[in-house]
Amino acid sequence: MINLDKWFLLSWKKVAIILIAWVASVILHNIIYAIFYDYFNAIDGDEPFFFLIAIFVIPIYLVVLIIYTIINKLKTP
Repeated sequence: MINLDKWFLLSWKKVAIILIAWVASVILHNIIYAIFYDYFNAIDGDEPFFFLIAIFVIPIYLVVLIIYTIINKLKTP
């Protein structure tokens, strides 16, 4: 069986990694948008990859971590 605690049990180290990953995603989004500004203006778009990571993937992972940790702490005596 897969050890889910390694990936889903919340700790201060994981909170720090999540915050750093979120900040890095926002910064990378802005850097890529600035570098390719003319291209994104021509297509009337934006850089989606790091934006989606920062807005959806990282917060969903944080919510899953919180729920898993609460369930795990309530389940174990």
